[in-house]
Amino acid sequence: MTSTPNEQKSAVSGSTQAEKDYFAKRQLKEGAVGWVLLIGLGVAYVISGDFAGWNFGLAQGGWGGMFVALIAVALMYLCMCLSMSEMSTMLPTAGGGYSFARTAFGPLGGYLTGTAILIEYAIAPAAIAVFIGSYCESLFGIGGWIVYLTCYIVFIAIHLKGAGEALKIMFGITAVACIALVVFIVSMFPHFDSKNLFDIAVGTQAGASPFLPFGYIGIWAAVPYAIWFFLAVEGVPLAAEEAKDPAKSLPRGLIGSMLILASFALLILFLGPGAAGADTLKDSGAPLVDALIAVYGENTWLASFVNFVGLAGLIASFFSIIYAYSRQIFALSRAGYLPKKLSLTNSNKAPYLALIVPGIIGFLLSLTGEGDLLILMAVFGATISYVLMMASHIKLRLSRPDLPRPYKTPGGIMTSGIALVLASLAVIAGLMVDPKVWFMAAGIYVVFILYFVIFSRHHLVSGTPEEEFAEIRAASDDLS
Repeated sequence: MTSTPNEQKSAVSGSTQAEKDYFAKRQLKEGAVGWVLLIGLGVAYVISGDFAGWNFGLAQGGWGGMFVALIAVALMYLCMCLSMSEMSTMLPTAGGGYSFARTAFGPLGGYLTGTAILIEYAIAPAAIAVFIGSYCESLFGIGGWIVYLTCYIVFIAIHLKGAGEALKIMFGITAVACIALVVFIVSMFPHFDSKNLFDIAVGTQAGASPFLPFGYIGIWAAVPYAIWFFLAVEGVPLAAEEAKDPAKSLPRGLIGSMLILASFALLILFLGPGAAGADTLKDSGAPLVDALIAVYGENTWLASFVNFVGLAGLIASFFSIIYAYSRQIFALSRAGYLPKKLSLTNSNKAPYLALIVPGIIGFLLSLTGEGDLLILMAVFGATISYVLMMASHIKLRLSRPDLPRPYKTPGGIMTSGIALVLASLAVIAGLMVDPKVWFMAAGIYVVFILYFVIFSRHHLVSGTPEEEFAEIRAASDDLS
């Protein structure tokens, strides 16, 4: 899409006329991704959560608290994916959730959603890098900053080669990681004993019991770690401008990956603690490996296999979320919400600065080594964006029922309403787990908001897919 010298100033407040070659320098590779790769992308975003991170929820809520939290979170994500499938076919652009909220609530709504997603996607790889370091330490005796730096350099370099090539590599890595999960599940099944689920000492909190050792409050505290089982699956629509037949492939990618992830999450939560004991896994940096060691002993081929291949699962998520943050930054930058240079693409049509700049920030965050705290910061951004995206679905259903919807959400606004309520509760849950970390993430969000208020709202760019759609909507409203 290119603008012409005669292009008039956009009807959107604060927009500026795009230069003649502005969009020519900001193009993604169309038709590079089919629906099978989109399912792989959705699973890859999340699969690291099966290998590490989720088990910290056992320390917060015990097995029962984590189980109840998982059911609520899985329902939220299912309803959210069904709702996002509709919106992604209405507006198939690289902006994903930002595009939906921009259309529903205007520039500020789009920016608030896009930057919340950006906080999630920029911080999540840092947490995953910490877990990769833990796995490498147990495998090769090498961990820490050198592993984190290697991950960022190698996988950003691959993404710079282009989306099609990167996502095919990612799909292969994800398939290998799924094999490791299947091996783990099959290995744990014969040793399952329900008594092991409830071996955490019962506390004194209200409602404390063997099922809820930390009481009812433990359910709330476990929610952010239950979210880690699914965090970032909503990033599938970010591939919209590179997808083949997005009206069909995007819903398939979202719903298909969600069903696979929910199945893995439930099986791992039952069989890991059920075989090795919840208390054994609640503080582990590599819970699947430690579960196999607890059951089969040290130096077994099973533990070594899952440890080695589990590294592929962590790499798959790290690799794919780098893709996600680059596309979110690309869309926000292209529209002028973030510095415009961030949306420049190279000869392979990869947004190189949108890949490199957040990578530097993520590497610096990974140096903290606090994977569990980085999870909470990522969850803050995620849950804020979920609230705004579901509100967008409801708003568009009510205010624009006439818009073409190649895919319609089963249950309509009831479905997105359920996700909205659960996402709102999840925001509160993050605050309850660690207020300090929650407010740190909120502080980052405030800085983004101030940037918009002071600068970027005056420098928006006309002609982007999101802005053009908004102009069409405005013109339609004037006619009616």
